[in-house]
Amino acid sequence: MKILIINGPNLNFLGIRDKAVYGSEDYEHLKELIYDKARELGVEAECYQSNHEGDLIDRIQLAYSDGTDGIVINPGALTHYSYALYDALGSYDTIPMVEVHISDINSRDEFRKVSVTAPACDKQIVGHGLAGYLEAMDFIFEKKSNT
Repeated sequence: MKILIINGPNLNFLGIRDKAVYGSEDYEHLKELIYDKARELGVEAECYQSNHEGDLIDRIQLAYSDGTDGIVINPGALTHYSYALYDALGSYDTIPMVEVHISDINSRDEFRKVSVTAPACDKQIVGHGLAGYLEAMDFIFEKKSNT
C-alpha cells in the first residue's frame, strides 16, 4: 500500500513560520514522523511539498497511475480558494483522501473557516497538530484494509 502525503504552500516553513500556531517542529521532523508511521503500518509513504498550485495538481494527477492507494493533503492557504485543487482531488472516486490542518482552522481568521477542498475528501482532520497526519494515515490504512 502506498500513501501520498501532499503539503502545500508554506508547509516547508514549519518551525519557522508562526510557531504559536504551527509549533516549533520543522518539516523534516514531520517527514520523520510520517515515515516512522509508514514503517509501523507496513506501508510505503511519499512526502511531496510545493509552494505552487500547478505542481500540487500535477502530483495529484500522477497519483492516478503511480500506484497510490490514498492521499493525505494539507493544501495550506489553497484550502480556502483553490477550485482547481478541488477539481483535481475530485477526479478520484477510487482512493481515500484526507484533508489535514495542523491548526484548528475553524477557530482562526474568518476566511480560514471555509475549505473548498474538503468536500473532495473523505475526511477532514483539524487542530491535532502534526499528529493529524498520522491519524489520516491510520484512516486510509483502515479504509483500504477493509475493502
